[in-house]
This record gives sequence, C-alpha cells and structure tokens, in this order.
Amino acid sequence: MDGLKEDQSEIEHINNINGDTKSITEKEDSEKEMAPPVGNSIHRSSSRPQLDLSGAAIQGNFEERDPTILLPNQSDDISHLALDIGGSLIKLVYFSRHEDRAVNDKRKLSTKERFGVTNGNRRSFPILGGRLHFVKFETSKINECLEFIHSKQLHRGDDDNAVIKATGGGAYKFADLFKEKLGVVIDKEDEMNCLVAGANFLLKAIRHEAFTHKEGHKEFVQIDHNDLYPYLLVNIGSGVSLIKVDGDGKFQRVSGTNVGGGTYWGLGRLLTKCKSFDELLELSQKGDNSSVDMLVGDIYGGLDYSKIGLSASTIASSFGKAISENKEIEDYRPEDISLSLLRMISYNIGQISYLTALQLGIKRIFFGGFFIRGHAYTMDTISFAIQFWSKGDAQAMFLRHEGFLGALGAFMSYEKHGLDDLMVHHLVERFPMGAPYTGGKIHGPPLGDLNEKISWMEKFIRKGIKITAPVPMASPRTTGLGGFEAPSSKGDTLRCDESNLNVGVLHLVPSLEVFPLLADPKTYEPNTIDLAEPNELEYWFTVLSEHIPDLVEKAVASEGGTDDARRRGNAFARAFSAHLARLMEEPAAYGKLGLANLLELREECLREFNFFDAYSTIKQRENEASLAVLPDLLLELDSMSEEARLLTLIEGVLAANIFDWGSRACVDLYHKGTIIEIYRMSRKKMQRPWRVDDFDAFKERMGFGDKKPCFRHKRALLFVDNSGADVVLGMLPLARELLRCGTEVVLVANSLPALNDVTAMELPEIVAEAAKHCDILRGAAEAGGLIMDAMINTQDNPSEKLSSTPLMVVENGCGSPCIDLRQVSSELAAVAKDADLVILEGMGRALHTNYNARFKCDALKLAMVKNQRLAEKLIKGNIYDCVCRYEPAT
Repeated sequence: MDGLKEDQSEIEHINNINGDTKSITEKEDSEKEMAPPVGNSIHRSSSRPQLDLSGAAIQGNFEERDPTILLPNQSDDISHLALDIGGSLIKLVYFSRHEDRAVNDKRKLSTKERFGVTNGNRRSFPILGGRLHFVKFETSKINECLEFIHSKQLHRGDDDNAVIKATGGGAYKFADLFKEKLGVVIDKEDEMNCLVAGANFLLKAIRHEAFTHKEGHKEFVQIDHNDLYPYLLVNIGSGVSLIKVDGDGKFQRVSGTNVGGGTYWGLGRLLTKCKSFDELLELSQKGDNSSVDMLVGDIYGGLDYSKIGLSASTIASSFGKAISENKEIEDYRPEDISLSLLRMISYNIGQISYLTALQLGIKRIFFGGFFIRGHAYTMDTISFAIQFWSKGDAQAMFLRHEGFLGALGAFMSYEKHGLDDLMVHHLVERFPMGAPYTGGKIHGPPLGDLNEKISWMEKFIRKGIKITAPVPMASPRTTGLGGFEAPSSKGDTLRCDESNLNVGVLHLVPSLEVFPLLADPKTYEPNTIDLAEPNELEYWFTVLSEHIPDLVEKAVASEGGTDDARRRGNAFARAFSAHLARLMEEPAAYGKLGLANLLELREECLREFNFFDAYSTIKQRENEASLAVLPDLLLELDSMSEEARLLTLIEGVLAANIFDWGSRACVDLYHKGTIIEIYRMSRKKMQRPWRVDDFDAFKERMGFGDKKPCFRHKRALLFVDNSGADVVLGMLPLARELLRCGTEVVLVANSLPALNDVTAMELPEIVAEAAKHCDILRGAAEAGGLIMDAMINTQDNPSEKLSSTPLMVVENGCGSPCIDLRQVSSELAAVAKDADLVILEGMGRALHTNYNARFKCDALKLAMVKNQRLAEKLIKGNIYDCVCRYEPAT
C-alpha cells in the first residue's frame, strides 16, 4: 500500500519524520494522601471550556483504527485538566482531542487517489475520540509541572479567568503560583469526593483495573459494574480512612486509624535513619522480621499453637524480642526493623478493614493511597492479613491507577467532562515506549520527538546496556527513569521494580461496541491459550522474538530500504524486545495478558516507529497473482453440483489460509514455489476427515445433499484474514456462493494493517477487480455500494445472473491479527444485528481468539493450524491440520 498512513492513536507520542506532530511522555504515580472530612456530593463547575456535544457525529477515514467524534459546535483542541497536588507528588490528568490537519489531508488525498470506488453505504470512521493522559511530577519541582501545562496549552480557557480543578493540600498552598505563572484560578475540590469519584470511574470503565496480590502473584479481577456497590475503599495516606461507597456521589467515612503510612515513615526514620519513604520500603525487601518480632514459635519452643490455629511463624508480638534481648538499636539491622514495621502496620490496617467490612456486610475491599505505591511486599502483607482474619472468605484488591484517583476525580468534577456514559468497551489502553510505571521514580523532561526517542535508545546500545523495559524519557544523568534503574556496579542490565505496573494512555473511543451476537458477553474471553500456564508465556515470547528480524526486513523494505527506515526498524526491534523482556519479568505489567494482547502490542509498536503497513508490497503482489487465476477457479466451481461445490469452497478456504506471514513454517514454505503453486499443492492435500470436521453438519444446515432447497441465511458476516490467495481464492468464492443463495454478505476486515492481513480499505479494490470476471460479485458489489457500474468493464458470463443481493465491507475496529469481540466498530455492531451466520477465518480470529466463543447465531470457524505447539495443545493434532468447526445458534 503506497499511501501515507498515520495511526492517530499514537499522535500524542511520536513525531513523523518531518517533525509535524509533537509528542509527550506520560508519567505515572501511585501516591494518594489522607483525605480531609467527607462531603457527599461532587460540585461540578462550568468555568472551564466545556465539550459541546450538540450535533456530534462520527467522522474520519477508514484507514485508521479509532473514530473521531465530530463536534461541530466545539472549539478546536479542547483539553480538560485536573490536578492532585500532594506533599511530595503532583498527579495530573488531562484529556486531549487533537488532530493533525496536515496528516489528515494526506490521508484523504491518498484514499481518493488509491480507489476509484465509492464507500457506498459504508460508514468509515477512525482517527480518535480522545485520549486520557496520566502524568506526575515531584511537588518540589512544581515549575516543571507549570512548564508542561504551558507547553501543551492545557490551561487555555475561553477568557482571561480560566479555572482548573485541583485537589490535595497543594491546591491551597500553590494557588497564587498558578495564578502568577499561568493566569489561572485553582478551583479546589474536596479530596474524598475526588477519591471516590476516581475509583468509581476506574472500576466501571477499565476492564482489568482491580487485581489481587498474593505471594508476588497478581491476578486481575473482572468486576460487573452492575454489581459494584457497595464496596469499602481503604485509603492509606499518612493516616487511614475507610470509606463505604454506595454509588456515584454516595459514600461516607465509616472508620479510620491514625496508624498509617505516616506512622511507618516516621518511626522508620527514627529507627533506621532512612532519608525517604521509598528507601525505607526497599530496606524491607531485604529484611527478616523474626530477628525483631516475637513469633508464636518463640513462645512454644518452635512449635505451632495448633489448638487455636496459630503456626509457629505467626507474629505474636511486633518488636517483642526487643523486650527480652540485651541489645541496643544499633544491634538490629535496619532491614529487619523496616520489615517488622511494615508488617505491624499492614496487618493492623488489614484487620480493621476486614472487621469494618464484616460489620457492614460488604464483600469487596479496595486498598489505595500513598502507602501502597505498587509495592509488592506491602500488598502481600495486606492481602495476607485480610485472608488470615477472614479465614479466606475475603480478599484484598488493589487498583492499577490508584495513584491517580484524586486527580481523576477532580477531572470528573467538571460539569461536562464527557466520561459519564463511557463503558468498559469504550476504552483502549496503549503502551508506547516511555509509558511509565505507577510507583516508579519521577521521570525527567519528555522526549521531543521520534528521532530523540530513537537516539536515546541507541545510546544504551553503544554503552552495552541491555534494555529490559520501556525506554527512559530523560537525560542520561538522571536515574530511575521510565521504569529503569541506574546500572548496578556489576553492570550491564537495567531492571525495573518487579512490583510496579505500567500505566498507559487511555484512548477513549465512544464508537467501540460489544459485538451484539455474543451469546454471553459477561463470560466471553477472547484468548484461547492461557499464558499463565507453565512454559506458555516463554514459548510465545520466543516465537515473537524470532520473528522480529524478518518483520524488520519487511518493514524497512516497505519504505524503500532507506537509511531512515533502517534506523527506525532497528529501534522498533529494540523497543518490542524491551516490551517482551518487561512482560517476561512481570506478565501483569500491562494488565491481564493474552496472546491477542501481545500481537496487538507488536503492531502498535510498529506504528509507533512510523511503520504503518510493513507488508504492503507483498500484499499487492499476492493480490495481483491471485486475481489473475480467479476466473479459472470460478469456472471450475460453476461446473460442479451444489453439494460438491460447497465442499470444494470450504477446502479452498482452508487451503488458501496457508498464506500467513506470521507463521515461521509458512514463511519457510514460500521459498518452495509461487503463490499459485503452493495454493494448488495445499488444495490437493485437503483430505477428510479434518482434525476438527463439522462440515457435514454445516452442509445439512445449508440444505445440501438431501434434495432440500438451498437454505438462506439472511445475512452472513465473513471475518476475513490474509491478503492474496486467502481472501481472493478462499473467502471471495465462498461469499459468492452465499450471495447465489440470496444471503447478504458482509466482509469484515481490519481497520488497520497487521502483518499481511487484508484491510477494509483494500477490500473494495479487490472486490472491484474480481467483479470484472463475475456478474454475481458485480451485481452484489453494486447493490452494496462498493462499486459503480461505470467503473467496471466486465467479461460477462451469460450463465450468471446479476445479483441484487448486497455485498458489503465493514471494518472491525482493530489492527491486530486477532480480534476481541468486546470492542468492535459501531459499523460492525450495526450490521451484525441482522446477521444469522458468522464465519471466522484464520488462526488469529478463529483459533488464537474466539475458538471457544459462542454466538446467538450459527457460527463456522475455519482455519489451517500453522503452529505445531498450538496444533498439539488445541486440537491434539499436527501442523497444517485443519479446523472446520460448526456451531448452531445458541
């Protein structure tokens, strides 16, 4: 594909090579200090510029993934900004809806030049609904925060009296400074109001926001937003507040304790001489509390007190050994003291929290605040306490974005913040290089552009430093940046704290919807393979790593092999390798991990380094070769009986699915012949029964073989896979047969390129070319608005009748080899409502994801398995085995 394509989803993070688009680096945080007394409602000010939703409509170009919502009555570049200014950290949340007009002009011109076809009744969308960014600064460096706000013009209002929302003690302390430097008035919001509002939003809108943490293992918890309330929110700042939340704006502080994070830090400083809270936490990781604490075993001669269920290792008295031992404080290791303090305070907070929840009949307890900071030992001790006191009936849960609850709540106090009606399927979290960690150290200044990002990465390579996490975003003199720590004295590896979770950028895409034909969306899980199983994660990481060199070569070649393309290609390889290393170290770093997430992360990383269609040349070549032999295939099919033709069509889909540049085995196979030779060889080897063979059931449903008339589904959705033979010689002939039976056909393809997958932008051109040789396709394409009559010089076949049954093309809303049907384009959701047949084709859409999915309508899953491990695990077969899985409507 030769047009310029930009992924608008990353426009805030990268510059194009000409420097048209500025980038920022999002920063993270995990601090939330103790809140002042509660108020029961959120005041919403209208003093900031508001999002005017009147006349809103989808606008955009179908080259992109995420849609833009056109706001005709809204001024350009509107941003909302809110702050949580604590004693040590400033947390900033802002929303952007920015679009680069120059880039979009290029997109539109490219589309018009490439296609002499009309979109007809297709509604094209992407670009973007908006982005929610999370940034943090040290309070002691507040001027950096002010400079950042000014550089992004986040404070700009309709008049000279702009107001921005803020919470935390610093909203009072620094109000005059904001007025002096930015000319804005700080509108102060109650901390507890903001805390609850932020938690409510995250728990309802982010699919994998809540997680448990036990013995270092994180497990994400899916919470039904319809069954969220009531819950107990335990905010551990200097002290502890226990808040019972009953709904939006409905909460009360039900209990608390003055023994909290401030107690830990204060006593820790006195006893260990640590200079910072983080230093004290780091000490605890190396400690042994048994040298300080009196354990049950110390009292009972090393034995358990089994009569009341206490093990010998249970703490009987925190710091109890200091009573009986003739030692001074200097005789105790600071590490042991720190761990003893941590457990003493965490266990007591856990006990109070559980007893409060028990008294109120609350089943969910969420912990957050400055004391947590994403620290593994802290979360483990609180989790142990809850499990111990509840005898396993309750569990502690934590939030990935917990450091930003206050800032997010302040953001939502704007009268028209635009987030009220968002659901979990409207949000897509992405992790560009530099997306930071909660609980990590402060970042330096953001990188200015893509070139600077690449240069920074190259410095690590020259210094022989192994990149094991997302790229640092500050000067080489600064330590602990972007998830990195400074090199150890031994040397050669930068590692990030394993307890930290990444916070990406939340892309708000209001047009994404849940696929309406899912039988049970609440229990739907797209990923078939559980990467939590032993060795699975390591195996797939190895597969993806081994594919990187070939992918880089294709990407560089797609842009003419220039030096610039080579440099960006090498940077992509390092970046994606760093993502894999980070996830190998902490699989939960980016949320719940599945193979679909990994494959999408790879495509997003390619786009981040300005590679928008790495296989464009290969796809075009394979499309042309396949279209050249399509007329002969159609003649062959037309000479068959209906029953024989249906079997040949399914065989053709399976045979053509061998063309997959994501499979190493298939890539090696391509060197042994031309695309047509390989396709014919694959067809000849199609022998039934296949490994999964429900063809006879599907044939019966279609009414073939028993003298019944051809069964007519009203509308079929065909989820297509690869370009070339796969779509041209496999899926198009199948679509033609369905059209012949009077079934409306909708070809569902990617919104953005991924490997050699065909896109919705490319399909109309392919259909138009195929229609030159087939009146059925021609009439259907015209009826579906894909082509115009004057555009095609057909080679009419007198035996064919011009079809009036429409053939349509829609985009699926994603740019990955897999598909998560919880987030599809509104266009696809709309056409799906009248569909009664779904055909999923290819490994990514039918095996890696959705193999176990159940639908309200008939479903057919077709794929050739091109990975030996997957074949053994999923179908107990071998590589190149075939799957034809038919499932009648649920």
